[in-house]
Amino acid sequence: MSGRILLSLFLCFVVTHGYAEPSEDTRRVIQELFPSATVIGDPLPDLPVYPVYQLQELLGYAYTSTDFTKLQGFAGKPITMMIGLDTRGRFTGVQVLNHYEPVFHYGIGEQALTDFVNQYEGQSLTEQIVIRSSGRSGKSTSGNVVYFDGVSKATVSILIINDSVLSSALQVARQKLEGFAQGAPTRARQDYYEPLDWDQLLERGYIRKFRISASDVEAQVGRPLSIYPSNVEPAPGEPFSEVYFAYMNSPMVGRNLLGDERYQTFRDRLGDNGNVMMVMSRGTFPHIGPDFVPGSTPDRFGLSQNQLSIEMRDLNWQGTTHALTAQGMPAMDAINLFRVGGNAGFNPGAESTFTLNAVLARNPLISDTARFELALAYSDDLFETVEVTGGPEFVREAIWIGLWKERWWQISLLVISLSLLTVFFARQKTLTRHPKLVHRFRWGFLFFTLFFIGFYAQGQLSVVNIYTLFLAIADGFSLNVFLLDPVIFILWTYTFITLFIWGRGLFCGWLCPFGVLQEMAAWLGQKLKFKQIKVPEQWHRKLILIKYPLLLAIVGASFYSISLAEQLSEVEPFKTSITLFFVRHWPFVAYAIGLLAIGMFIHKFYCRYLCPLGAGLAVLGRFRLFSWLDRIKRCGQPCQHCKNECGINAIRKDGRVDYNECIQCLECVVILRDDSQCVDSIIRNKQFKKHAQILATDAAVK
Repeated sequence: MSGRILLSLFLCFVVTHGYAEPSEDTRRVIQELFPSATVIGDPLPDLPVYPVYQLQELLGYAYTSTDFTKLQGFAGKPITMMIGLDTRGRFTGVQVLNHYEPVFHYGIGEQALTDFVNQYEGQSLTEQIVIRSSGRSGKSTSGNVVYFDGVSKATVSILIINDSVLSSALQVARQKLEGFAQGAPTRARQDYYEPLDWDQLLERGYIRKFRISASDVEAQVGRPLSIYPSNVEPAPGEPFSEVYFAYMNSPMVGRNLLGDERYQTFRDRLGDNGNVMMVMSRGTFPHIGPDFVPGSTPDRFGLSQNQLSIEMRDLNWQGTTHALTAQGMPAMDAINLFRVGGNAGFNPGAESTFTLNAVLARNPLISDTARFELALAYSDDLFETVEVTGGPEFVREAIWIGLWKERWWQISLLVISLSLLTVFFARQKTLTRHPKLVHRFRWGFLFFTLFFIGFYAQGQLSVVNIYTLFLAIADGFSLNVFLLDPVIFILWTYTFITLFIWGRGLFCGWLCPFGVLQEMAAWLGQKLKFKQIKVPEQWHRKLILIKYPLLLAIVGASFYSISLAEQLSEVEPFKTSITLFFVRHWPFVAYAIGLLAIGMFIHKFYCRYLCPLGAGLAVLGRFRLFSWLDRIKRCGQPCQHCKNECGINAIRKDGRVDYNECIQCLECVVILRDDSQCVDSIIRNKQFKKHAQILATDAAVK
C-alpha cells in the first residue's frame, strides 16, 4: 500500500513539475489567441500543449513552437512563438514571444513580423500555404492553396517561421485532433515490375482515371454549358475533364510509361527522396489552365490526405514526358510531373482526395464553379509497409532544397561569375600586362557585385554570419540552417576557400557590396577634386588594429547576449545601405552616408579601420598558401611608386605587401608589368639604351 502511495506522489510530482502551470503572461497570450476561452488548462502530461475550453467545450490547444521544433533562425537561435490551433485544425492566431532576427530588431521593424504572422489566423492545416516574396495574400482558384504576403527583405526568417508553425501544428494535430492521424507509412516496391500496356495499367488500378462529363458539371451549376462564352462545352462523346494519376516512384508504373532508359534517367534526377506524381488530362477542361507557370503549384486541382493539403509542385521535366511509351495510351492535352509532399508529407499507399475546381466564369451574382472531390487510391500491389522508429513521420523535402530550386538562376549566375573571377585571378600575371583589360574587368565586376550580388540577391556577408556560426557549433551544428540562403552560403564557401589561396583581398576588394560603394565614393571624390588625405604611416599602423577588438567584442557578446551582439554589429553599415537601401531611421542612414562621405577623402576608410568582418577574414587569411603579388629588388628600395599608388596603403616602405590589408585590386601588379610605370623597368631600359649606345660608339670608332 505504501508503495502505491509513493508511486502516486511521484507521478503527481512529475506531472506538476515536468510541465509547469502557465504563468500570467502565458495565460494572457493564450487568452488573446482564444478570446472566448473561460478555462486554460495545465499542460498535458503526454504532450506540451495547453488545452483551452469554453466552459466544458474544448476549443483547441495552445503551445510554444520551440517545444516541437528547434529550427534556428538567421541569428542562430530559434524563433519562439505561441500558436493556437482549434479542434478543426484552424489557426486561431500566432504570436511571436521571442526572437533575435536582426532584420526585424534593427532593420525593417517589428511591425513587418507582426503583419506576417497575423496572416495565419483563420487559415487551416487542410490548406497549402505558399509564401510569396511580395504581393497580396489570397487563395488560388482551386481553394486549396493560400498565398501569404512575405517580407522581401527577410525571406530566410519568414520561411523559417512558416516551417516552424506548420511542422509544429502538424505534430499537435496528428496526436490530438480527430481525423488527422496517419496510417502506417508505405513506399513503392522497387522489385515489382512486368511489361503492361495502358489498358492493363488502368484495369489493375496502377493508374487512376477520373472522368467528369458535361452533365456532371451542369448538375452542379444548374445551367447548360452552352451559355458560357469560354467554350467549355465538350463535343458529343468527349469528356468535360478526364484526369489520370500515376505514382512514378513505382517501377511498375514509371517503367511502363517512360520506358527503361527514360525511367532510369528520371530516377537518377529524383534521387532517393521525394514522391512524384504524373498527372495527365484530356477534354475541354484540363488539370492546368492556360496561365499555369511551369515550376509552380497547380491552379485548378488539389490533393489532400488525412484532411491535410498535400503540396504539389511542377518539376518542369518536359523532356521526360513528351514521348510516353505505354501502348494504347490516348492523346493528352496536358501532362505534368509534380513533386508531392511538403510539410504534411505524403503516404503513397494511403487514400487521398483529388479535388477539381472548374471555374466556368467569374460572376459575383451567381455560382459558376463546379467542385468535385474524388477518392484517389492505387492498388495495394504497388506498395510495401515501412517500419519507422519514433513515430509515423514521413520524410519530407528539406526547406532549403525548395529555396535552392526557386533561386536556381541566381545561383547559376553567381557560380558562373565566381568561376570567371577565379580564372581571372589564376591568370593575373598574364592578364595584368593589359592594363585597360584589367581596369574594365574590375569595374565591370564591381558593378555586378553591387547591383546583382548586393542589392538584388542580398549577398552581403556580415560579422553576424561569423558569430552565428560559432553559436551553431556551440548549440549543435546543423548545415541546414546555413543552406537556407543559397547566395550567402555559396559566397561564404567561396570566400573561405580563397582565403587560403589569395587571402582576404579577393572578397574585400571584389565581392563586398559595401566595399564597392566605398570604391565608388573614392572615385567620385577624386573626380570632384577633393583633397585626398594620406594618413601618416605611424597612425595608419595603429588605426588598422581597431577592427580586431571590435570583432572580439561582437563575437564575445554573442555568447552572453544575442541582443547586445546585434547592437554592436551595427558598426557595420551593410544592413542600412545594402539590405534596406538606406530606408531606415535617420541615425543609421546618417552613419552609413557619413562613412561613404569620409571615404571620398580617405580611401576606403571603413574597410581599413573599422570593419570587423575584414578583421575576421584577415585572421584566416594569414594561413594563405601563396603570395601572388610579385615584388622585385627595387620595390621599396628605392622605388615607392606602388606604395604611393596604393589607395588602401597595404604596401610597406620596404616594398612588402601587407596581405592582411590588401584588397587585391592588382594595381601594383599592373604597374610592375608596365614598362612605362615600373621604375625598375625604366632604369633597366635606360641602362640597355646606354649600353647599346656605348656599343654603337665603340663600333663606329673601330
